[in-house]
Amino acid sequence: MQSRVVNVDAYLDEVPPDRRELLTSLRELCLQVLDGYEESMAYGMPSYTRDGEVEVAFASQKKYVSLHVLKQDVLEAHRDRLADLNVGKGCIRYASPAKVDLHVVRSMLEATTASAGPVC
Repeated sequence: MQSRVVNVDAYLDEVPPDRRELLTSLRELCLQVLDGYEESMAYGMPSYTRDGEVEVAFASQKKYVSLHVLKQDVLEAHRDRLADLNVGKGCIRYASPAKVDLHVVRSMLEATTASAGPVC
């Protein structure tokens, strides 16, 4: 859902309860791994920015949870570990919170911090 709230805490307060634990875990993982990134609300979702560009974001959509990993080299390197998911150019769509593998997410976040590749 694209939100009009101004901070991530308020965003998490308004998501459906069945997704709140997952989204809170995603946030905590982003804060742990994305050292030096700025957390904000961009495009109506929690976003993590480095050098003025959003590189990672997540959202609770109507029918899925989306994770935006915007470094193309990172997404391509992990594509085989995302084979059973709906994956677009920079967005991974999880049909249910149970489908999110936080180990794979951590790996993508770590790779994002090391990537000098372009943002899609």
